[in-house]
Amino acid sequence: MVSEFVSKLKTSIRIGTRGSKLALWQAHHVADFLTAAGLSPEIVIITTKGDVVLDRSLDKIGAKGVFTEELEESLRTGHIDIAVHSAKDVQSTIPADLELLAFMERERVNDVVVSFDANLDLQRPDLVLGTSSTRRKAMLKRFLPHATAAEARGNLQTRLRKLEEGQYHALVLAYAGVHRMEYDGLIRHILPETQFIPATGQGSVAIECARNLEPALKAELHRILDHAVTHVCLAAERAFLRTMEGGCSIPSFALATLSPDGATLQLHAGLISLDGQQFIEETRTAPPAEAEATGVQLAESILARGGQQILDDIRRERA
Repeated sequence: MVSEFVSKLKTSIRIGTRGSKLALWQAHHVADFLTAAGLSPEIVIITTKGDVVLDRSLDKIGAKGVFTEELEESLRTGHIDIAVHSAKDVQSTIPADLELLAFMERERVNDVVVSFDANLDLQRPDLVLGTSSTRRKAMLKRFLPHATAAEARGNLQTRLRKLEEGQYHALVLAYAGVHRMEYDGLIRHILPETQFIPATGQGSVAIECARNLEPALKAELHRILDHAVTHVCLAAERAFLRTMEGGCSIPSFALATLSPDGATLQLHAGLISLDGQQFIEETRTAPPAEAEATGVQLAESILARGGQQILDDIRRERA
């Protein structure tokens, strides 16, 4: 249905995105929603630091917003109207002149093990698993201590090429990206989200804009793109992450869900040490209206129960 706003302005929307196949899938997904609502989207590809620096792990690049900074600068200059991100890549604190205006409906949140070996045995003693995620590396050390977690940077296709070359027995990835790129046939194991708790925002697409974007346009984009259930869940998760003062370079985890009747939000979140030995987790429930407050309170509890020491140890190790 074309709104009164769209029918009057016929606005062209410039969508900023990274250039990987998965990022472009996300951008086209957004474009499809905008087109269906009567808008005219244009996709603008922008290269980020995370796309260029591939010889170091994410935690060693030394910058927050490694996959978002250049997109955010394009929002400021007006080169693009909105930026599309994987929600799990968005830094915990957004600059004051920008805002997250929508979170699209979440895909399945699980981590998965992907391999060309149809009979892959996760218990094989020499197992080598590729991942670029600090959280996944730490969880593999805890839950699959016999396995070696090897660095696997690059886009999904690059990682699969390295896998095919034999650099790893398997990759550990987010289900959402694997599914969106139609590699479901390579999934050998779906890791339980109750154990391998996902990163904040995993499975959702986040839409960012400049705070001074025309209010009527902002409201229209929110109406078209935002998924209310996903939004309230990510509000809790991101409040947790923000209070932990972390991003994708710390091994934190958070998963919020809503009860079927929408009356109760549950947040399961915590922190794991880099060696996997310390694992602090907690679950809280609250009304959806208290999503952000619940995220803050849960983070404060995790920090008080030893999480602050884990973070201090991580920062000293990386200094």
